[in-house]
Amino acid sequence: MSRTYVVTGAASGIGKATRELLLERGHTVIGVDIRDADVTVDLSTAEGRAALVEKVTALSGGRIDAVIANAGLATPSAITVAVNYFGTVATLEGLRPLLVSSPAPRAVATASMASLFPPDDALLTALLAGDEKAALARGAELEAGGPQLGSLIYGTTKRALALWIRRHAATADWAGASIPLNGVAPGVVETPMTADLIATPEQREQITTMVPMPLNGIFEPRSVAYLLAWLTSEENAHLCGQIVFIDGGSDVIIRGDSTW
Repeated sequence: MSRTYVVTGAASGIGKATRELLLERGHTVIGVDIRDADVTVDLSTAEGRAALVEKVTALSGGRIDAVIANAGLATPSAITVAVNYFGTVATLEGLRPLLVSSPAPRAVATASMASLFPPDDALLTALLAGDEKAALARGAELEAGGPQLGSLIYGTTKRALALWIRRHAATADWAGASIPLNGVAPGVVETPMTADLIATPEQREQITTMVPMPLNGIFEPRSVAYLLAWLTSEENAHLCGQIVFIDGGSDVIIRGDSTW
């Protein structure tokens, strides 16, 4: 059965691969991005987030079957805070009312295995409090502090997103409305976002030392697309609040038995 999907970050990387896969399978996809998309908006701003909801509502006729909140940035800058956490949460919350009339509504967001790395506690606290002003201010401080501090921004935003999913998935708005809400946590994927990090053999070796992926190493975005497609399919009726690590084994190596 054909379904209507909203995919953010649809112009490149994992979002583009997911959009293409869903279209191949005969579904309708409303692609969202800052460029080259059905809906062009800037999710780092309140205006862009409001426009997202307005434009998707108009294009869909007020009903969608699934949201794949994939848009994100990996720059060591404050704008990454705005997009990765507040933009993603606004996407999920803003489009949730359009899901409720679907016979099989689904929602998933893209986190990262970087959520396993130690976060910046001040930024994490501001994110989880929903205080965008404070979070952006802390993001700016980390950005100004140089590469080492700036590198904390990405993983911290992805940890906060994973925690938001865990804290909301079983609530009345989501599970209570029969909407499975989950996340994926990719390892190192060959996308425009990672191109500068894996351009040479030396860089690839360095990053896989930091992000160990013994199962087949660095991989293509299509692999994540298959997982996102299943999580938002009718078959997935009971997975609730899970962060599924598709990382070639990084989670296993870094956390070991801690999940039990």
